[in-house]
Amino acid sequence: MKRIVVVGGGLIGARHLAAVRAHPRCTLAGLVDPDPARLSGGDTPGFADMSEVPDDVDGVIIATPTHLHAIHGCYAASRGWHMLIEKPVAGDVAGAELLQAAVTKAGVHALVGHHRRYHRSIARLRRLIAEDMIGRPVTATLIWAMRKPDDYFAGNWRTAGGSPVMINIVHDIDILRHLLGEISATVALPGRSLRGTDRIESGAVALAFESGATGTISFADTAPSPWGFEAGTGENPNIGTTDQDMMWITGTRGAVSFPSMTSWRGDDWSHPAIASDLSDPDDASVPLDRQLDHFVDVMEGHVPPLIGVADASRTLAVALGIEAQLAPSARGEKRYG
Repeated sequence: MKRIVVVGGGLIGARHLAAVRAHPRCTLAGLVDPDPARLSGGDTPGFADMSEVPDDVDGVIIATPTHLHAIHGCYAASRGWHMLIEKPVAGDVAGAELLQAAVTKAGVHALVGHHRRYHRSIARLRRLIAEDMIGRPVTATLIWAMRKPDDYFAGNWRTAGGSPVMINIVHDIDILRHLLGEISATVALPGRSLRGTDRIESGAVALAFESGATGTISFADTAPSPWGFEAGTGENPNIGTTDQDMMWITGTRGAVSFPSMTSWRGDDWSHPAIASDLSDPDDASVPLDRQLDHFVDVMEGHVPPLIGVADASRTLAVALGIEAQLAPSARGEKRYG
């Protein structure tokens, strides 16, 4: 039984707590959070700071605000704890590099929480693309749009920096990298500001992949819609499930839509493309649980991390580049009002 402590008891931290409690190979060693309200009640040991945690811990799940990831990860490494760090891996590339150095020096394993890679359907889609099921990939189109409630941004770290690029689209960037390879260039255009702040709320991103494929991401946290990874897959209990596709990948021999895993084939434009259902009942497994399974295996030295700090740093660099292009200062003018 691996003793795991969770750092950060917010929305995603609470889900990690539940996953560790339910896991047959883990014991919850405690919760670290500066908010006394999150530590009160129940039988879970509570700590206001990581320094208060006893030494008998095998691993830590870091679910704190992004700008604290590198600091908390470096401290965990100094304690000899293996770690699962929520995405993005750090607030900037320099922080990610410091974290990588600390992990390497301490000889601990670090896994980054881009949990969408643990969807069985994503793993199968990646394999099918690699096996030439759609031929050579040509385009990828992705939509993520929902209206986040106003109180999501009220009185917390998101008030000033709650960009959907770093909170949500960073996931989509990582999945596109995972499926289609490295991204070589991006062009991003900002959308209209609807909440009356300078916070990035919506936009459109064009991507070029080293393979020669291209892609687009259209995103908004101000527009209710049925299209988005969480809504389409039902992976997040806090977000309503719509079962609608939100990603479409084309290739020289066909196309596939996700998450329905519908394959489209046909090379005669005078006839409609033929659809095939590639879904599987096992696709319904919870990716956060499968990520925790993998983290335990990583701690035990059975497998390398599916996504380590260096890999996640490449996703971070792309997301930061997009965010910089969307910032008002990058255009030399105020956001559309």
